[in-house]
Amino acid sequence: MLAVGEAPDPVPGDGQALVAVEFVNITFVETQLRSGTGPAPVRWELPVIPGNGVGGVVAAVGPGVDARLVGRRVVSSTGGTGGYAELAAVDASGLFEVPDGLALDDAVALLADGRTATMMLRAVKPRPGERVLVEAAAGGVGTLLVQLAKAAGAVVVAAAGGERKLKVPVGLGADEAVDYREPGWAGAVGGVDVVFDGVGGEVAREAFTLLRPGGRMVSFGLASGEWAAVPEAEAAERGVTLVRPQATPETLREFTQSALAEAAAGRLRPVIGQRFPLDGAADAHRAIESRATVGKTLLEVRRPS
Repeated sequence: MLAVGEAPDPVPGDGQALVAVEFVNITFVETQLRSGTGPAPVRWELPVIPGNGVGGVVAAVGPGVDARLVGRRVVSSTGGTGGYAELAAVDASGLFEVPDGLALDDAVALLADGRTATMMLRAVKPRPGERVLVEAAAGGVGTLLVQLAKAAGAVVVAAAGGERKLKVPVGLGADEAVDYREPGWAGAVGGVDVVFDGVGGEVAREAFTLLRPGGRMVSFGLASGEWAAVPEAEAAERGVTLVRPQATPETLREFTQSALAEAAAGRLRPVIGQRFPLDGAADAHRAIESRATVGKTLLEVRRPS
C-alpha cells in the first residue's frame, strides 16, 4: 500500500542535482510494481518511495556539477524510485532543461510518454496515406501517437474503451474511432498498414489480423495485463513485421528532446487527464487501475505559500 510519511531530505552527491519537485509523472507500470505484478525482473525492496519521473527547479548541485543549473526548470528520471517526494536527488547528466514556452507540467507528461511515442513512430515509419491503428488511443502514449501519426500524413484509426475515451483521440485529429470492447470491433476497422499496440492480449491479437501484407506492428504497452504473444512464424507467413525497437541511451535521450521540442513549438500536445496532490498518490493509483483515466496522470507538489 502507499502511505504518506516523512523521510530525510536527500543530499546531492557527486554528479547529482537536487530537484525541488513540482510535478511527478505516474506510470501504469508503477501501479503494477506496487501490487507485485510488474514486469520481471524489476521488484521493489520495501519500504520504497516510488516515482521515476519528476519536474521542478534545480535547488542545489553536488560536486562536479555546473552550479549554473541552480534555478533552471528541468525534468528528469530518478533512476527508478524516489520521485513521489518534495525533493529528489538525480543524476545531473540525465536532466532535460524545459524549453522556453513549454509548461513544466506538460514537460513532465512528455518525459516518458513522449520518448516512447517518438521511438515507436520512428520504428515503424508510417507513410503518407497509410492506415494506422492506435490502440489505447486515449492514454498517455496513445494520444501522442495519434498526433505524430497524423503529422506524418497517415490515416489514423483510434481504438479505445468506451465513448468517453473515444472522444479524446477524435479531438486530437483521429480520422476514425472504434470501441475495442464491442464484439466485432476489428471487422469495423478493416485493413491497416500499421498497428501501435498499447493493450496486448486478445485486442492486440485481433488487431494483428487486420494487417495487410507489408504491415508493421509494434507494442508499447499491455493495458490488458499481457503482451500480444503473436508468433513470429505467423507474422512471417502473413508477410507482416513485428517491430521490436532497439535504442541506445543516446537515442533515447534524443527521443525525449524531440518530443519536448515538438511540444514547445506547438506541434505536439500532451493530454493531462488527471491531477492529484502528492499525498493523494494512492488515489491516483486506484484511478489508473480502474481504467477510468485518460491521458497522463500527474501528482502535484503543493508547497505552503
